[in-house]
Amino acid sequence: MLKRQAALVIALCSMFISATTMATEEAEYTVLLKEENLEVRHYEPQIVAETVVDTEFEDAGSEAFGRLFKYISGNNQSQQEIAMTAPVGQVAEGQDIEMTAPVGQTQVDGKWVVSFMMPGSFTMDSIPKPMDQRIVLRRVPQRTMAAIRYSGFWSESGYQKNKSKLEKWIDKKGYIATGAPIWARYNAPFVPWFLRRNEVLIPIERAQ
Repeated sequence: MLKRQAALVIALCSMFISATTMATEEAEYTVLLKEENLEVRHYEPQIVAETVVDTEFEDAGSEAFGRLFKYISGNNQSQQEIAMTAPVGQVAEGQDIEMTAPVGQTQVDGKWVVSFMMPGSFTMDSIPKPMDQRIVLRRVPQRTMAAIRYSGFWSESGYQKNKSKLEKWIDKKGYIATGAPIWARYNAPFVPWFLRRNEVLIPIERAQ
């Protein structure tokens, strides 16, 4: 586990340090309702690059990051670099293409799906295709999401605590969940835990 955590720190630090000179693009959304650190948001359509890993919660990121980082570093059919920011344009071979924030992690059938959101300038026709068959590109349609924002360590206990709070709020506000929770991270590991932006996101719709 320690080796995996060290690999994750190195990969994330490399990506986020290289991103400091670039503008940041985040997934586009409109806030529909806000109460303290809880929100209902409308998200525009997005393209994500995702991969599945069969491991524990806190190891999933390190296992998935290597293959996803290789993809955005040029291990794709166009040999284009997609430089990670904390997420935007497509240019010719050898030039940088920025990526969106956050990094998402979702549990599906007991496994973890880790995803990078792609720049808004891409379409499914224009985005570089991965060479690694374990990476899938997927267009996510527009959707309504409930979100809770919190700072702190990247721990399963923090995720579970905030997920539970969000689920209770969703029910209180007359919504129902329509998909699996997503754990979202916006910062590099060298950002102090008390300054990190972490979120749990759950797709929702109005209860009938």
